[in-house]
Amino acid sequence: MLTLEHIAALLESHRQAATAKVSEFAVGGEFFAFNSAPAIMGVINLSADSWYRESVCLTAERAVQRGKVLRAQGARIIDVGAESTLAQAARLDESAQQSKLLPVVRGLAEGGLVVSVETYQAEVARACLEAGANVLNLTGTDGRDELFQMVAAHDATVILCYVQGKNVREVGDFDFSGDPIERMREDLSRQIEIAQRNGVEKILLDPGLGFYYRNLQDSAVRVQHQMKVFLNTFRLRTLGFPVCHALPHAFEFFRDEVRSAEPFFAVLAALGKTDLFRTHEVPRIKAVLDTLKVFKAEPR
Repeated sequence: MLTLEHIAALLESHRQAATAKVSEFAVGGEFFAFNSAPAIMGVINLSADSWYRESVCLTAERAVQRGKVLRAQGARIIDVGAESTLAQAARLDESAQQSKLLPVVRGLAEGGLVVSVETYQAEVARACLEAGANVLNLTGTDGRDELFQMVAAHDATVILCYVQGKNVREVGDFDFSGDPIERMREDLSRQIEIAQRNGVEKILLDPGLGFYYRNLQDSAVRVQHQMKVFLNTFRLRTLGFPVCHALPHAFEFFRDEVRSAEPFFAVLAALGKTDLFRTHEVPRIKAVLDTLKVFKAEPR
């Protein structure tokens, strides 16, 4: 069971990292003061394979409307994906992804919303950036130079995801040897170097807590890993860039109350100093963050 003693020991072991500051910048013309105000990213899934039914939109019109609702509920960025990361989900080629994504990206951009697109395919990224996307949520490791050059050319932002494989659809077992946080830090540091070499200035870091690894199908193993990463987030902020977390679901534990899972994990993520919360449950996460803001340390 997670206890106050666990959190205290973690802080004591990495106290200097807890004071790290990260880069702050504008995304789509909207400034994000990450060091003082964490932000929310709302999710739109265009794939019928996505199991989180509340976020699935099967028409462009419905997706654009959901984006506007998410913005009104408190999401400052809207993240759109055409392909589910479920192992059994259908793979979509570049043409199929573009046919789903482009009308939505254009509609959201025309509505003045800050748009993020989740993909690992270069031509999909190019088309979406040209259509008005402000963020590339990069969930793969192939062709990074080309992708980063696209991002830089559009003065866009990139989310660098830690993936042990070519992309989130092509992974095996998660490597738990050593300190996973330090391994994430080393990998993300290399990605930052490549991105900056290609002219990218605005970067977010995603530790990649996906359920898609084969040895994370056991719910207890997966949730323990996710909880540890959330609480250790501040260690990744020492790379100088804000950290984005996709909040998980833990269906096996929450069952009929699965929509309460993301708010629970949001508390742990906030304690770890997460900067951007990617969620299907925008109003619930906003309520969590607003409540945490109420707490003020008593003067010593």
